[in-house]
Amino acid sequence: MVGNRVSHIIDIPADMLVIDDSADDRYWASVERVVALADEKGRTPDGIPLLASIAVSHPEWPVRAGAVRLLATHHSGDEAAATAVAAATHDTVDWVAFTALKVIAEHRIGAAVPDLIRISGWPSNFTRPDWARKPVGCGAALTKRALIAVFGTKDPAELRRLEDEYFSEMRSRIAAARKRVRRHEDVVLVPAGPAIIGAADEQPDAFRMAQDDTVLRAVDVPAFLVDRTTVTNARYRDFLEEVGDSGEFDHPDQPLERTHRPAHWHDPRFNAPDMPVVGIDWYDAYAFAAWAGGRLPSEVQWEKAARGVDGRRFPWGDDWDPGRVNYVERSFGQAVADLDSLEALLVTVEQGENPAHPVLAADALPEGASPYGVLQMSGNVWELTRTNFYTGEDMDPFFKGRHPLDFMNRKEAFHVLRGGTFTSPPTCLTTFYRGKDLITDRHMEVGFRCVYEADG
Repeated sequence: MVGNRVSHIIDIPADMLVIDDSADDRYWASVERVVALADEKGRTPDGIPLLASIAVSHPEWPVRAGAVRLLATHHSGDEAAATAVAAATHDTVDWVAFTALKVIAEHRIGAAVPDLIRISGWPSNFTRPDWARKPVGCGAALTKRALIAVFGTKDPAELRRLEDEYFSEMRSRIAAARKRVRRHEDVVLVPAGPAIIGAADEQPDAFRMAQDDTVLRAVDVPAFLVDRTTVTNARYRDFLEEVGDSGEFDHPDQPLERTHRPAHWHDPRFNAPDMPVVGIDWYDAYAFAAWAGGRLPSEVQWEKAARGVDGRRFPWGDDWDPGRVNYVERSFGQAVADLDSLEALLVTVEQGENPAHPVLAADALPEGASPYGVLQMSGNVWELTRTNFYTGEDMDPFFKGRHPLDFMNRKEAFHVLRGGTFTSPPTCLTTFYRGKDLITDRHMEVGFRCVYEADG
């Protein structure tokens, strides 16, 4: 069950941000002036984005509360207005939330039900005579009143039926939204069944790369489709041209005021149409995958697609073969024997110059394909997954509005990378090696591919 969020916030006009807080009477007079301006500008449907933005982002809480009242007064029944009012129930200032709860009850705004239930619990429970509860405050009382007003009854049995009906409709809408048309035909079926995941007793070699975070196990993996190649610049350009900065497919936690344009979009070494797109972060990849009708792979899905069912060390088999992979020696044209020689080579990197030809086309080196025919699951570029490096669960970020310095030491901010890249030694190119990266980092060494529901 998810709550409501305002996905698109516009700039509030400067004259609506001027508040005189030098004295109480002047403060409230200036608040009334701003709310009156909001009333004037927000009466027509064209004014809904402004009122919604004021309701969630104006620095003064009485103005936010005023915008909530105006949304309900002038635009009752409008989906965007209802979303903004529902979102205001989670305002950090009590009276904004209370205002939202009052107008939800008055106008019976059904879109707010998920938000209200997250606050008070299920009305079919709290209306039962035998239901024990903690002492309640104003917010809980207002929330319960709003839920009863929306559903139109206090009868627990009828409320249970209405709850099921409400969320059945919501589940149907969510399921329909998830069944997006896949925008790519060059995919490979990975059939359902068990897979060997992880490794046992991997000891550090001359490159001293830790591998003690992977456990050898058998996992049953449902069938799925996976891109045969990493996402190319050509595909990513289609996404940018169609979606732009609309935010339609963005993750709710995506940082504010940013675009999906890759960091290395204008570097000729990385921007050929058939090359893997790089210089993107996890949020970029998430949005592209949603637009493409899929999602990022879990690391288990990725490993099965790379490894098949026989537990092989590399996508092509158990024996190392430098001719099948783009790795550090191929891209830099120089041999490395251990960690010291690797790092001595990597510090020679120069923007726009060295290495001169770091990545290959996404469909290069077909001789390195996995058992299912998936290309470059070893080398060329690291690949993003949807898996948290530390928990093994799907990423669930909550860092919006915060600087990376605020969360760079938080375990919740690191996703798994797989496959190794053009700067990697053989150790990092196995089917089971786990890398990690900060969710907002954009590197020239990192790309991604998508997975999709299996047809039928």
